[in-house]
Amino acid sequence: MAVPARMTGSLPPLVQPDGDLTREDVARYSRHLIIPNVGVDGQKRLKNARVLVVGAGGLGSPALLYLAAAGVGTLGIVDFDVVETSNLQRQVIHSESDVGRPKADSARDSILAINSSVDVRVHPTRLDSGNAVGLFGEYDLVLDGTDNFATRYLVNDAAALAGKPCVWGSIFRFQGQVSVFWESAPDGRGVNYRDLYPDPPPPGAVPSCAEGGVLGVLCASIGSIMVTEAIKLITGIGDSLLGRLMIYDALAMSYRTVTLRPDPARTPITELVDYEAFCGLESAPDLAASDGGISPRELRTLIDSGRDFALIDVREPVEWEIVRIDGARLVPKDRILSGEALAELPQDRPIVAYCRTGIRSAEVLTALRAAGFSDATHLSGGVTAWATQIDPSLPIY
Repeated sequence: MAVPARMTGSLPPLVQPDGDLTREDVARYSRHLIIPNVGVDGQKRLKNARVLVVGAGGLGSPALLYLAAAGVGTLGIVDFDVVETSNLQRQVIHSESDVGRPKADSARDSILAINSSVDVRVHPTRLDSGNAVGLFGEYDLVLDGTDNFATRYLVNDAAALAGKPCVWGSIFRFQGQVSVFWESAPDGRGVNYRDLYPDPPPPGAVPSCAEGGVLGVLCASIGSIMVTEAIKLITGIGDSLLGRLMIYDALAMSYRTVTLRPDPARTPITELVDYEAFCGLESAPDLAASDGGISPRELRTLIDSGRDFALIDVREPVEWEIVRIDGARLVPKDRILSGEALAELPQDRPIVAYCRTGIRSAEVLTALRAAGFSDATHLSGGVTAWATQIDPSLPIY
C-alpha cells in the first residue's frame, strides 16, 4: 500500500558494540571512526554484526563487497548457482577464472581478499520452506538480492517469522527499487513485502533479467543503497527505508520515494507455504513444456526432412538481432498472447515455437493450443540448447 512520501524516525541499533577494536581495525576503518554518527561504537557494532545475503548475483555482489569493506564481522552467503560468463557483466564479485565455480565459493574468496578478518559462512543450498527460518535465526539482518518472486516471498515470510529485518532490492533494465521490510519493527512500524505486493504477478507477466536484461552498473547503484540501509540498521543512525520504497530510474537519473503502510486486509504470516505454487509456477506453461517439447536434435531432424512447418521465434527484436535459427520467423510472445498475431500463424501445418531457454515458448504453446493450434510444439531449451547441441558457432547470451 503506497502513499505520498514522509520522513521516518531512526531505529534503535540492531547490534551491541561489544569488544574492542584492534590497532589494525583503527587503521583500516579510520574514515568511519572520525564520522560522528558512526565513531568507535558504530564500528564495534559493525564488527559484531551477522548479515546474511541471499544471492551472490547482481545485487549480492556489490553488497557483499561493501559489507566486507565496511567491517561487518560475519557474512553469510546463500547461493547454489555457478558462475557463468553472462554473469560477469554485472556480478563484480566474480572474475573470468571463476566461471564454472560455485558462486558462494567465488564470493567467499573475493570477500577474504578484501578483508581477511571477516568470518564468511557459505550456505551452498537452495533456500526453501524447510530451512529458511532456522537459517535466518542465526543472523541479525537479511539482505534479499534474489531475482524471482517465489524466493522473494519466501525470504519475506521467513524473515517475518524469524523476527529479522530484511533489506530488499530489485532491478530490471534501467530501474531499481529498494526498501526495508521488518514485520516486528519497534513502535508498531512493521511492514513487509506483502504490503507492497500482496499477490505475485501471473507467471511470465514480468520478465526476468535473463529475459529482459539489466544495465550492469544498476546493480552497483541499488546494491550500495542496500548496504547503506544495512549499516544504518546495524548502527542505529539516520532514517531507515522501513516504511518507504525508493525507486531509481537510471535513464532519467532520478530517485523518488513513496511511503508504505501495512495493508489492514493482509492475512498475517503464520507459516511458510509452497512458494512455487503460490506464484503459479506449477501452471500451464510447465505442463506444456512437459508434454509438448521437441528436443534440438528432433528439430534438426525435422528441418532435414524437408517437411513443411513454421518455425516461430517468440523473443523480442533485440534478441533476434543477437542470434536466431535459420528459417525462423519473428513473432514476439506478447503479440501471440494478446491474440494480435494469431491470424498470422498457419493452421494448415505444424508450428514449432522457440525462445531463449524454453520458458516463454512454453507459455506461447499453452496459448496456441487454447486457440486451436493442435499441431503446435516448442523447442525445449530454446535457442540456447540449439547453440549448445546443434550449432556451436552461434553465440549464447
